[in-house]
Amino acid sequence: MLYIVSKVLEVVFDPGNLLLILLAVGVWRLSVTRCRKGLTLVVLALVAGVAAAVEPLAALPLIPLEDRFPELRTLPDKVDGIIVLGGAIDPERTAEYGQVALNRSAARVTETLRLAQHYPTARVLLSGGMGGLLHEPTTESAATARLLTELGVAPNRLVIEDKSRTTHENAVLSKQIADPKPGEVWILVTSADHMPRAVGCFRHIGWSVVPDPVDYETIRRLHISLAVGLGIVGDAAHEWLGLVAYRIVGWTDALFPAP
Repeated sequence: MLYIVSKVLEVVFDPGNLLLILLAVGVWRLSVTRCRKGLTLVVLALVAGVAAAVEPLAALPLIPLEDRFPELRTLPDKVDGIIVLGGAIDPERTAEYGQVALNRSAARVTETLRLAQHYPTARVLLSGGMGGLLHEPTTESAATARLLTELGVAPNRLVIEDKSRTTHENAVLSKQIADPKPGEVWILVTSADHMPRAVGCFRHIGWSVVPDPVDYETIRRLHISLAVGLGIVGDAAHEWLGLVAYRIVGWTDALFPAP
């Protein structure tokens, strides 16, 4: 039930959807009553839209998330396993066109491939089931396994967890399957803005992982695009709300997990 509620709220609080709601209500009030409140709503929507269109202004909520865990510049000498969280695959287009389709989080997969080549004996755990409310033609982990195999990773190195739908389930189910032993080193690969919540979930179940944040979105120079800006603001809103919700239900070890 909590999963369904989270998906509904995700749609309702999407920044683009909120802008449309503000504009619609403002235009309606102007057309019906011609009152100042309607004009205020329209102006507010316009200002919010301009702010979202201009980087680095739009990126301000995302920067603390992406900067929370530093890049993994020096790799460990020995690694027993690599965990990649789902989120980089487009399941519908993968099924439609017969080839694995990556989305803008593709760096999760490319970084996993790099690590798999650097550590040829490490296990590669692919965590991710079906992330949507409706039935999807394939799971994230199955599609990722297919792509990595096509790119040269031996199938016997892959460990597939294909039941999880949330970051909390990623951590819990991955630990059950991997059964990490004391002293083992596991690298966790996910998007930089998602890393605080992911690490918090893994720590909460007693699994200490090495964070390897990838897939950075913020550009700290002038760039104007409403479509790009709304995507960045939407990602930030999703992660901040997720951090609060996960802490409330007790799925993370801290409100804003730190290194």
